[in-house]
Amino acid sequence: MATWDDVARLALALPEATEDPSHAATRSWRVRDKAFAWERPLRRADVAELGDAAPSGPVLAVRVPDIGARAALVADSPSVYFATAHFAGYPAVLVWLDEIGVDELAEVLDEAWACRAPRRLVAEHRAGR
Repeated sequence: MATWDDVARLALALPEATEDPSHAATRSWRVRDKAFAWERPLRRADVAELGDAAPSGPVLAVRVPDIGARAALVADSPSVYFATAHFAGYPAVLVWLDEIGVDELAEVLDEAWACRAPRRLVAEHRAGR
């Protein structure tokens, strides 16, 4: 089970990552002013759409390379990853923090960061591992 403290620690460990409030005053993690992860409380429409499958705990949204990557995550781990109609056609997936381990969260955040960071910065980061 991951926490917001884990999200912040892991996200801010990535090169040039910052934490800024989003337009809704929720937490958002960015690289060069491009959001790669953000707090995404479920809205009434989300809860109505998801029904009994709606998570009751904290939800994180993260960028993914494309819609296919999102579909693969949801298919592989539907208890951790999900999407709502609000995200149709948008390369992001929702993550139920109560169900994701910290190691997997680190991987997801790294991939989300790489979706938004400049290619050269990603190459430098991955070469330094």
